[in-house]
Amino acid sequence: MADLSPTDVQKALRGAEYPTDKKHLVERARKNKADDKVVSRLSGMKEDRFDGPNDVQKAVFNE
Repeated sequence: MADLSPTDVQKALRGAEYPTDKKHLVERARKNKADDKVVSRLSGMKEDRFDGPNDVQKAVFNE
């Protein structure tokens, strides 16, 4: 997704604690008032378990 950057995802997930699951990441993004495109992309990830921010970045940008 060209209009979404890794920085957008990092900002959306500020304060997230790992390991975590997709549901909690989406909730964190909403609490951080993330753009709808970020929330949508997080919601659409195939993976459900994440050990850290790098796992999230891989899931978002390598699909």
